[in-house]
Amino acid sequence: MTSQPTLTRTGNGPEKPGGPGNPPDSGLQAGLKNRHLSMIAIGGVIGAGLFVGSSTGIATAGPGILLSYALVGTLVVLVMRMLGEMSAANPTSGSFSAHADRALGPWAGFSIGWLYWFFWVVVLAVEATAGAAILEGWIPAVPQWGWALIVMVVLTATNLVSVGSYGEFEFWFAGIKVVAIGAFIVIGGLAVFGVLPGADSDQAGLANLTEHGGFLPNGAGAILTGILLVVFSFMGSEIATLAAGESEDPQRAVTKATNSIIWRIGVFYLGSIFVVVCLLPWDSKSIAEDGSYVAALDSLGIAHAGQIMNFIVLTSVLSCLNSGLYTASRMAFSLGRRGDAPKAFARTTRRGVPRNAIVASVVFGFVAVFFNYKFPDSVFLFLVNSSGAVALFVWLVICFSQLRMRKIIQAEAPEKLVVRMWLYPYLTWASAALIVFVLGYMLTDTEHNGRTTMLLSLMVAGVVLAVSFVKQRVAGRRGDADADADADAGTDTGAARDGARTG
Repeated sequence: MTSQPTLTRTGNGPEKPGGPGNPPDSGLQAGLKNRHLSMIAIGGVIGAGLFVGSSTGIATAGPGILLSYALVGTLVVLVMRMLGEMSAANPTSGSFSAHADRALGPWAGFSIGWLYWFFWVVVLAVEATAGAAILEGWIPAVPQWGWALIVMVVLTATNLVSVGSYGEFEFWFAGIKVVAIGAFIVIGGLAVFGVLPGADSDQAGLANLTEHGGFLPNGAGAILTGILLVVFSFMGSEIATLAAGESEDPQRAVTKATNSIIWRIGVFYLGSIFVVVCLLPWDSKSIAEDGSYVAALDSLGIAHAGQIMNFIVLTSVLSCLNSGLYTASRMAFSLGRRGDAPKAFARTTRRGVPRNAIVASVVFGFVAVFFNYKFPDSVFLFLVNSSGAVALFVWLVICFSQLRMRKIIQAEAPEKLVVRMWLYPYLTWASAALIVFVLGYMLTDTEHNGRTTMLLSLMVAGVVLAVSFVKQRVAGRRGDADADADADAGTDTGAARDGARTG
């Protein structure tokens, strides 16, 4: 019978925010206000992928893409409930990586932490390039690489100032996204039901859900393919649990974010996609050519729909960049605190900013941007594909961590279970099974690059796992050597004492 790990480990406990007057290297500070956390939680589920990637899903599954979004949305709600349970009981900047470290072992925390960091530094390059393309279209005098550099430098500076600076920028970025998508749903909904005055909405109506080949024009199997296409647009839902560690009331922030995720996904994802597929037939050429949201706005006769959407997408890109840099740096900070990364990553400035972790993350982001411009079809494509399945790996680790952490928390601090996973452990096991199924289904997907993404992601995960086991083995040998040295020292001391007594 093996003993269960405890909630805290000596030297590897949760990182607690320091006060505003604490000296350097004291740790993170509670610089995020409740309004920051609320908007980070709301905006975290609205990624740029929702605006620019949904057209492929609609073309693949037709109106049935709603079922794909509903299934993935349900999975995200369940996974975030599990994460909320663990994070409310033990708020930490390492979030699921720190929980996996305690529940499953150091190998799990090390591996998933570095994979998650890798995912976000690649995302930095993807989003910087996407934002630069939009900005170059507006101001072509500055080359695209120049815009990518400007965007990265500005947001790096923002994160280096203080966590409050990050929170303030994200508050406004997320606010614009929320207002924009809310307005889209209201205006589009009125058009769907024929009560929008002055709108050219002859094609709009609920009939678009069943006409043009039916609700599932490409068969029920297209729902599974749709899942593969939309699942990665949900990455970012967990950011609120990482940021909670630097808030005024971490437990309250995590609880609020966890309890509100159902309506956030329901409104922003299902609500907006429902409006899109009702405004236009799913097989409309404009959806494929212009993008789903631009095509939907154009169908209402709204002037400059493309530029309006470009502005919204740019805001989403900047938000994703801002949060991606914050998330990567905090994960690096947590890994440094636990001894899984260079100790320099765990050092903070007087403002509680992990400067070294931020700089290291953005340097790798710059390198990835360089690869995107220099080797887009080889090195950068490898980076993107090899990080593509990390979201599913993270969710799977959260499931298994929660299965063990529930027992640990109940045994040691049951009063900390202020958020509880529904129907534990059955829904947790069901969620894990669904994730494994999706991972397996990716291996059969050759049409949308799912197989390549899965194989490369597994290869990178295997390398990281191997490094973690080697690190553990080396650490174990050092520990044994130190123990032997201590024992030898104790023996020599005892012998010296005996000799002294004899003399």
